[in-house]
Amino acid sequence: MTTQLDKTLKRELSIDGTAYTLAISPEGLALTIKGRRKGVQLAWRDLVSGDAALAAGLNASVDQADKPGT
Repeated sequence: MTTQLDKTLKRELSIDGTAYTLAISPEGLALTIKGRRKGVQLAWRDLVSGDAALAAGLNASVDQADKPGT
């Protein structure tokens, strides 16, 4: 039996030495550099419909200036 996702779960992870926060909510996923507000978001609907790559690519291109080192 599985548990219904009814609130946001947040977890920290490290990618190449940079700390990120992963938020999993009923609406979708959000990956943000720790301490920042903007990040890459992916709605469950986009993932299920197959538009996940397109949505992630668009979000990444819009938020390119928020990445460290740019």
